[in-house]
Amino acid sequence: MDALDSTQLRTLAAVVGEGSFEAAARLLHVTQSAVSQRIKALEESVGQVLVRRTRPCGVTEAGRPLLRLAGQLVLLEREALADARGPLAGARPRTRVAVVVNADSLATWFVGALARLPAELALSFDIRQDDQDHTADLLRDGTVTAAVTAQREAVQGCRVRRLGAMRYRALATPALAGRWFADGLSASALAAAPMVVFDRKDRVQHRFLRAVTGRDLDPPVHYVPSVPAFGEAIRLGLGWGLVPEQQARADLAAGAYVDLDPGRHVDVPLYWQHWRLDSAVLGALTDAVRAASAEALR
Repeated sequence: MDALDSTQLRTLAAVVGEGSFEAAARLLHVTQSAVSQRIKALEESVGQVLVRRTRPCGVTEAGRPLLRLAGQLVLLEREALADARGPLAGARPRTRVAVVVNADSLATWFVGALARLPAELALSFDIRQDDQDHTADLLRDGTVTAAVTAQREAVQGCRVRRLGAMRYRALATPALAGRWFADGLSASALAAAPMVVFDRKDRVQHRFLRAVTGRDLDPPVHYVPSVPAFGEAIRLGLGWGLVPEQQARADLAAGAYVDLDPGRHVDVPLYWQHWRLDSAVLGALTDAVRAASAEALR
């Protein structure tokens, strides 16, 4: 194989980004048969299966570098075309940028970063949500352009910058704290008291347990995979949990929460990783994210 076909690469990006051959066909304004033929031709030229025919479609290990290349190609082509046409060419074509962010950043400061970007960049955002310990996985397989992640080591082909730390405090209602922790945060009390956890990837509460007791405990758990509902579950006394201090201030001041251990907290360092490209879009997005995070994070 001497060269990759740019049309086939863009089709690969559309299939994985949209999640199906049918949706990719609608995006590209071609038939589903044409999409299938392009993917098949690309796989034959590479000699590897590149797309997992699942619902939604995913990329295989062999397809990851090609998917990343496809996304970079689309981004750079759009920027080059807009620059070549110049300001007299009318409205700039919109560029879609896929970013993965952890839920607490998305609920607190990240959207404010997007609002700082100049309208003339004409960006459309495809925001994915995942745990901060897993967001780099989507960056690694080429699904997204950038990530807010807990991973400090740069993903291959990416740049990494430290943003700061999100501080979490262990909170509960006064009634729950009085029932379970009247004698303090003993290992026996923490093993028995119900705990609220965002989802099965969320390990912040377990880090706190180990920091307090030096042990791996297995308390009763409520999984609540929604930021507003997570806070409400703690506020209504279903269990205790770790809440970002930005979200906790008002409820602590109002007495809805008590801090179970005011002298202890969990800091989760966050990093910004993005493709290593000379791109005006990525440069502007990075500047906005760093400015917003500097105001919001430790």
